[in-house]
Amino acid sequence: MSEDAFLPDLEVLLASPRGFCAGVERAILIVERALAQNGPPVYVRHEIVHNRHVVAELEAKGAIFVDELDQVPEGAFVVFSAHGVPKRVPEEARRRRLVYADATCPLVSKVHREVERHVAAGRTVLLVGHAGHPEVEGTMGQVPEGRVILIETLADAERVEVPDPERLAYATQTTLSVADTAEIVARLRARFPRIEGPRREDICYATTNRQQAVARIAAEAELVWVVGAPNSSNSLRLVEVAQRAGCARARLLQDADDIDWRELDGVTRLGLTAGASAPERLVHGILEALRQRFRLAVREVRLVDEDVVFRLPPIPVVAPVP
Repeated sequence: MSEDAFLPDLEVLLASPRGFCAGVERAILIVERALAQNGPPVYVRHEIVHNRHVVAELEAKGAIFVDELDQVPEGAFVVFSAHGVPKRVPEEARRRRLVYADATCPLVSKVHREVERHVAAGRTVLLVGHAGHPEVEGTMGQVPEGRVILIETLADAERVEVPDPERLAYATQTTLSVADTAEIVARLRARFPRIEGPRREDICYATTNRQQAVARIAAEAELVWVVGAPNSSNSLRLVEVAQRAGCARARLLQDADDIDWRELDGVTRLGLTAGASAPERLVHGILEALRQRFRLAVREVRLVDEDVVFRLPPIPVVAPVP
């Protein structure tokens, strides 16, 4: 009799899509191309994406992560993160003669252009998002201070006061809860019938797909694990979506080292997914750890196939020091 026969059974419902989105893949590739083309070091302002494993892998290749540009030597190469940056950042880079590549996700850039367009037309923009998140800071930093008002909650939407209800627009962070955002937007539309919105929703395809996929497995699972970083907005939203979809026992794991084996006592069906900035190898690591303790049956629950690819921007060449 095989050793597996003595292990308890565990079915894993593996959500799909999960893990890296096109914007994350593009951002990582920009840093890797910059390193290959110019050699190390390549500086990166903030985490290129919110995952310490990705950051550590790029650091091993020669990337140096900094909080602000004053930590970058004059004339060096710097990459702006996928979350986007305020306009003052590239302006400062040019002033300090830094060579830079912008890894802002194209879907975030779309929101930037929407906000600029509305402000140019004389509208105040209500931005639905989380205070302090780099994407929100980048979006608000596209236009003069005071032209964008942050809306974090339904209560904010209820009480916000605007200069002119007739000249108003809204935009949203790309990684929010689809359901929460729809509720907030519905309240804004009820209060301000003439408010203008995006032609297509700002919440990105990857966020929407991953939330729908985790909701599907959460309806069947006794426990849901979301692989992702604690500062990853899209990963945290997946935990919330799983809980609302019927699995109260949903939580975030950074990797297999975060597993609390006591959680699996009596569990026969586990849901597993990963945020848009979590490498697939972390999911494989968790599955491998589970195989050491359970007779595992993995069932992939596929919602849609994603085929989105974003082109890379031109990667500048750093002039050699004379």
